[in-house]
Amino acid sequence: KISYLLVTSSMEKYRDKKNAIESIKTSKKIKKMFLISFFKNLAKLFINLICLLICLPIILIFVVLIYFEDKSNPIYSGLRVGKNFKLFTLYKLRSMILRENIGFQSTSINDKRILKIGKIIRSTKLDELPQIFNVIKGDINFVGPRPNVKEEVDKYIDIEKRILDHKPGITDFSSIIFSDEGEILKDSKDPDLDYNLLIRPRKNLIALLYFKDRSILIDIYIIFLTILNILNRGLALKLIYKYLNKKYNKHDLNFILRKKPLTKIQNINKYFKII
Repeated sequence: KISYLLVTSSMEKYRDKKNAIESIKTSKKIKKMFLISFFKNLAKLFINLICLLICLPIILIFVVLIYFEDKSNPIYSGLRVGKNFKLFTLYKLRSMILRENIGFQSTSINDKRILKIGKIIRSTKLDELPQIFNVIKGDINFVGPRPNVKEEVDKYIDIEKRILDHKPGITDFSSIIFSDEGEILKDSKDPDLDYNLLIRPRKNLIALLYFKDRSILIDIYIIFLTILNILNRGLALKLIYKYLNKKYNKHDLNFILRKKPLTKIQNINKYFKII
């Protein structure tokens, strides 16, 4: 009986010691995670402030130019769907005249509503600069699929809705590939319909592929390609095709190179079946 009590006491001490060690390890792990999160957020805040300082003078210049063209509010704000289908207000430099909605969400390059200065800021994507405030607010990231309007998101099939599991962004592979969206929809009688048949399936396919292999290095590469797209679009598209086709060659990604006109995708469920 004494031996049993001694063994039992020894086992309890061992368990207590083991629990104490595990508790210390857990505490250290929590502390480490807190420090990583703290410094990560601090670094993100620092980068956001730097970007704000760089973007603000450019934004102010175009704010003045837009205002003097038609004497109206130079900032556009509209609702977009973010992570987990949460609605938020997106900011942009206004590139079109203020008038009643004509019923289309998509815009062709020859849309009569586009301002003279609007053509410049749309072609160079400078109209997106005010979204630095959305980044600071935490609505979006620098890199990620472009946020869409609710009317378009409501048309998504189940696999496309996976995109909403993540924060949207200012730029990504698909926004570079389809930065000529206005040119694609040129002379379209129904830009929204043509957008959903020509652009949306391909755009969302690229977004889903991006999330399969997302990393900080890829995000940095996308930011580089975004700048390159303004300077040399052909080279930017070739680099995107080379990277994506190497990893996902079972998908038909030839549309990235724009060697042929885009064909309409009538069966969207079949198109996404391969993912």
